[in-house]
Amino acid sequence: MDTAALHAENSMLKNHPCFSVEAHKKFGRIHLPVAPVCNIQCRYCIRKFDCANESRPGITSKVMTPAEAMERVTAVVERNDNISVIGVAGPGDPLANEATFETLSLIHRAFPDLILCVSTNGLYLTERIENLMKCGVKSLTVTINAVTPDTAEKVYSWAVYRGRPLFGRDAAKYILTNQWRGLSNAIDAGFIVKVNTVFIPGINDVEIPLIAWRAGERGADIMNLLPLIPQAEFKYFERPTPEMLHKKRALCEAYIPQMTHCKQCRADACGVLGEDKDMELELFHARMGEEYCEMV
Repeated sequence: MDTAALHAENSMLKNHPCFSVEAHKKFGRIHLPVAPVCNIQCRYCIRKFDCANESRPGITSKVMTPAEAMERVTAVVERNDNISVIGVAGPGDPLANEATFETLSLIHRAFPDLILCVSTNGLYLTERIENLMKCGVKSLTVTINAVTPDTAEKVYSWAVYRGRPLFGRDAAKYILTNQWRGLSNAIDAGFIVKVNTVFIPGINDVEIPLIAWRAGERGADIMNLLPLIPQAEFKYFERPTPEMLHKKRALCEAYIPQMTHCKQCRADACGVLGEDKDMELELFHARMGEEYCEMV
């Protein structure tokens, strides 16, 4: 990597609240819920409920169009000088939705200095890398929960790949192959990459250090080990305790740096991690300000 590229990468890591413990205290992010379609069904995921007091992946108050997303970003960035990252994290998989690329292209043209980030399950990652690069995306989060088909089959109930529905072992094999190939290809293409792994007691305990090893060996920048939120098919499962997470992270840290400040954010999160703003209120204030300016 040349000096200029290395400087750009270090600057991005320094200002990205997900990649830096220091950055998350002073820099905020906006998640744009423009991607409703998902191509994988994780057995721990349910997206049909929304609560203003609930914070978990897959939740949003509404799905936005690219134009609405652009309005949101413009309003928030003009009122907050600490926003450094614009991301698409759902409520489905961003790479399965064309609106993701339209939205990110609009934002990149209007705000070229903002870091664009996408969170994906990786099923379409390899074939979407060029699209992501054209949109100006620099950082990715790839969720990988297994290394063997046996475990993956327990985590995922189905997948849809290129219009073909897949179940059981077939789905598991496609998901794993595409995730690991996509991770390697994204790193080779120059993306800053975080690997998310959901810690599911009794399901993927043993494989988590293996995920860390394989991700670190390929050159991923950081790993985010997330505690299971018991719901959907896994609603009766045990949620990992802080002690369990600490021990597992200590094992994984030998292979890849660990993120410890994640808040398992909503798909429409906005602001500093853990201190999300009310987006509708932000937009309301922005519109009121515009109307006042027109009056005077």
